[in-house]
Amino acid sequence: MSEYVITNGKVYTENQVIDKGFVHIKDGKIADVGEGHFQEVASQDSIQRIDAEGRHIVPGFIDIHIHGGYGEDAMDASYEGLQHLAESLLSEGTTSFLATTMTQSTDNINRALKNIAEYQSQQDEHSAAEIVGIHLEGPFISEHKVGAQHPKYVQRPSVEQIHAFQNVANGLIKIITFAPEVDNAKETLNAMKDDIIFSIGHTVATFDEANEAIKHGAKHITHLYNAATGFAHREPGVFGAAWLNKGLNTEMIVDGVHSHPASIALAYKLKGNEHCYLITDAMRAKGMPEGEYDLGGQNVIVKGKEARLASGALAGSILKMNEGLQNLMTYTDDKLENLWRVTSLNQAITLGIDDVKGSIKMGKDADIVILDDDCNVINTIKNGECHHFDK
Repeated sequence: MSEYVITNGKVYTENQVIDKGFVHIKDGKIADVGEGHFQEVASQDSIQRIDAEGRHIVPGFIDIHIHGGYGEDAMDASYEGLQHLAESLLSEGTTSFLATTMTQSTDNINRALKNIAEYQSQQDEHSAAEIVGIHLEGPFISEHKVGAQHPKYVQRPSVEQIHAFQNVANGLIKIITFAPEVDNAKETLNAMKDDIIFSIGHTVATFDEANEAIKHGAKHITHLYNAATGFAHREPGVFGAAWLNKGLNTEMIVDGVHSHPASIALAYKLKGNEHCYLITDAMRAKGMPEGEYDLGGQNVIVKGKEARLASGALAGSILKMNEGLQNLMTYTDDKLENLWRVTSLNQAITLGIDDVKGSIKMGKDADIVILDDDCNVINTIKNGECHHFDK
C-alpha cells in the first residue's frame, strides 16, 4: 500500500491537536495532515482509507535506552535476535530505538557493536523498528553504583577507547552513560562532548560534581532516580542537579517499580514536557513469561512487573513504551496532547533526526501509532507500512 489515508482520528501535531483529522501517506512519507475529510484529486484513482474510529494518532515512539526484549538482547551479538527484537517492538508502538549495550568485557562489547552495525546497515525499515544508533551504557561507570551491570568489567573512560568502540560501531554510538567523578572522565568529556551525548548515570557524583560535568558538556541523565546519588537537603546529589538544570534532559523508566509515581510527577513538573524522555531500559524478559533470564552473564528473576538479580537489585525493566505512556498520563495527571512528545519528538531532536522523525508533519517519515484511550496499540505504521495489532 504505497498510498493511503488515515481518517477520522485525533491527530497530535507539533502545533495543535486536530480532533477529526486525517494523515495522507504516500511512498513511506507523510504527504499531508489536515482537518475534516480528505479531498482526493479528481483525476486520481480512489485512495484506500484506514478509519481510525476516533482514536489517537501520534508519532511512532523512539526508545533511546533499551537492551532487549521478546527473548533477545543486544549483547547476544545475534543478527537474527536483533531482527526479532526490532519486529516485535512494533507491537508496542516503537518505530525507532537505540540498541543499548552494557558493561561487559571489551571483546563482548565489540562483538555486540559489530553485530548492531551490520544489522543496521541492512535493516528493513518497513517491517521492523529502526535502529537509529547505539547507547553505550557502561563500561565507563562507577563500580560503586553498578546496579545490574557487572563490576568486573568497569573501565575508566578514555578518548582512545571510545574512538575504538566507535570505529567498530561504524559511527553509530550516539549516547554514552558515564560517571563524571571517575578518573579521566572530565578530560574525555571535554574532548568528545561535541561528537557524542554524555549522559550522567551509574554514578556516586556529588551535586557539585554533577553540575561541573554539566558545565563541561554533559547533556543527559540516565534513568533518573536509579543508580545515582539521591537528594538530601544538605547534599542534593545528582537528582538535585537534574531537577535544577533546566536544559538537562532526563530519562525516566515509568513502570511504577523503578520510581514511585510521585517521584515521576515531581520530575515532570520540574523538567516539563520538553526535557523528559520516556524509556523502557528493557531486558530480554519483556514480552516473555515469568521466570529466570540472563542479563550480562547474571541471572535475573522476573516476577510480576519486576526483574531483579538474586541480590534484589533491579535488573532493567520489562516495560513496553505504550504502557509507560499510559502510566505517565496517570502519574502526572497530564494529557496526551502534552505527553506525546516525551515519547518521540524530544528524542528525535536530541539525536538530530527531527527533520525526518519525531512528529506528524508533512515530509517526515510515516512512523505513526494509532492508540485507543488506554494506550493500547491498534496500528503501527513504519515508513508507510501499516501493521495491525489486536488489543
